[in-house]
Amino acid sequence: MSVWMITGASRGFGAEIARTALASGYDVVATARDPRTVESRFPDAGDALLALPLDVTDEDQAHAAVAAATERFGRIDVLVNNAGRGLLGAVEEVSDAAARAVYETNVFGTLNVLRAVLPGMRERRSGHIVNMSSVGGFTASPGWGVYASTKFAVEGLSEALAAEVAPLGIKVTVVEPGFFRTDFLDGSSLHTEANVIHDYAATAGGTRTGALDRNHAQPGDPAKAARVIVDLGGSERAPLRIQLGADSVARVEEKLRFAHDELETWRKVATSTDHDDVATG
Repeated sequence: MSVWMITGASRGFGAEIARTALASGYDVVATARDPRTVESRFPDAGDALLALPLDVTDEDQAHAAVAAATERFGRIDVLVNNAGRGLLGAVEEVSDAAARAVYETNVFGTLNVLRAVLPGMRERRSGHIVNMSSVGGFTASPGWGVYASTKFAVEGLSEALAAEVAPLGIKVTVVEPGFFRTDFLDGSSLHTEANVIHDYAATAGGTRTGALDRNHAQPGDPAKAARVIVDLGGSERAPLRIQLGADSVARVEEKLRFAHDELETWRKVATSTDHDDVATG
């Protein structure tokens, strides 16, 4: 019987992953700032559900949640770092306060929970870390620059972490969803910068408008995504990265083509910077 810990489990992907894990017969530690919102979602879960308070920006609270989960279930087999927040605005438009706030949750919050969970996994020489990124963690677009940079950070630390913990029997998977029909584009989840610079009307401004038009009309099905994630949790065949949604696959393919073409165009210039004895040796 696997034990799952899911952050940000009160709604969206977190709630769907918790629902699917419970339906699969797993024990679930579901955390949220207000655990009562989790309990109200799953009133029939019984002893299989442990709802705990967790603001991921509070490292002490992360350690307390892991301690409570371990006391109840004995271990954590799969951690889903799902808690996060969005930020929409051109890079120049985003205030320092807004940028720091999204980093506190998406990057430092992820690190807080990792530091709390990994010691137990290392001791058991088993476990699976699932870090929720975004297609924006692989390819950025206008209006999402600062948000995407937090997900680029999650991707970088996850890639390094995967190599560090693989010899210890622990797997790491980064999930890169495209646009899914959750509350992500709602004002309750997404902070849109009030500062608007007219010069960015055709780029980031267009993204602002598009986000409003797309809200609750996104192509992705969160329940189907949750099923994929739960099926991969703890699996030896789980990949380092997985894209979810046809839009994510298309954008990643486009970025890979662009990167390949640019590399080939500039290959001679790039390799010309080696020392002569290296370049000709």
